[in-house]
Amino acid sequence: MQKILSIIKSALRPIKHVAENSKEAIELKVIPLVSKSGFLSSVFYTFFSTQFYREHKAVLSGRVAYAKSLNVINESSALLRRNTHRLEKGLIMRPRRPMFAADYIGETVSSYRLAVQSEMVGEDEKRWATDVLNAYFDAVEVNDITSKYKQIFYSCRLEFDNTWIPYKYDELSTKVVSYEQLLSVFKRRRSVRWYEDKQVPTKLIVKAIEAATLAPSACNRQPFRFVQLTDKEKVEKVASFAMGTAGWIHSIQNLIVVVGSLEAYPKERDRHVIYIDGSLAAMQFMLACESLDLATCPINWPDVEQRENKMDKALHLKPYERPIMLISVGYPDPSGKIPYSAKKASNVLLKEVK
Repeated sequence: MQKILSIIKSALRPIKHVAENSKEAIELKVIPLVSKSGFLSSVFYTFFSTQFYREHKAVLSGRVAYAKSLNVINESSALLRRNTHRLEKGLIMRPRRPMFAADYIGETVSSYRLAVQSEMVGEDEKRWATDVLNAYFDAVEVNDITSKYKQIFYSCRLEFDNTWIPYKYDELSTKVVSYEQLLSVFKRRRSVRWYEDKQVPTKLIVKAIEAATLAPSACNRQPFRFVQLTDKEKVEKVASFAMGTAGWIHSIQNLIVVVGSLEAYPKERDRHVIYIDGSLAAMQFMLACESLDLATCPINWPDVEQRENKMDKALHLKPYERPIMLISVGYPDPSGKIPYSAKKASNVLLKEVK
């Protein structure tokens, strides 16, 4: 039966290609006209293409999940993280205004109280919010608004040592890596596709993740997570969902899937932030792996409906979660070859606008 299906698929493949090419040829005649109007572009993607259906659903599902998180906090609160960071930015302003955050201090304190009551929210998040709120109420002027919410905050405040607050640049740890040393790590970090048949200890992956958490993210929301796969059968199955892995997936020992969560945002305007923040963290993860004598290869994840469906089922993703990229991790095979991949020159990439 499998053989018959394979023969049928092979026979239909040329017909499929002809149909796809014909469809694309028609689209290329229509697109120049509709692309000049936002309305016509929307009409095109409403009636003639389903390419953005999944993104639309994910964004709306994310908005629903965000609204629910305002009342029920699980492991983390996107609102509390965002507003705590906003308070920090207010505290470091030069000159600092005597009164700031009046329009969002109420929701911040309410979110803090929910976080305190939740057993799922991590201590680090609670500690950071506590220390910054302490610093805020100590610094801001006393008025009806600040007095009201300070009293609510004090009624549920946790006790920490007030050290997780803004600090001076010269208090940063001493720089121990020169540009040349850092550049050498960048040059060693290559996309490696051939690995030794040797499992990577989870403790090393955890170390690399700890380095990844230090990557910057918009309002410190960190709207992503790393899913690790180590079972050989599962690794090859999930790796096969991506394009460009045929021929070498059997070599992958550990597979990481970086997953973004649109649950962190109340508005459509932020729908692309998961890709920015997730990629920043992924790059630090890969550089950290390099320092641990592990090789990596980022695997592009295309927005293809069929492949997205397979990934959703394999990882049990929520409607508002989107795969950002896959990363293979392993001990490099010394004899395995690496593409040269010449990079663009700095003068090509850097352009000054006058």
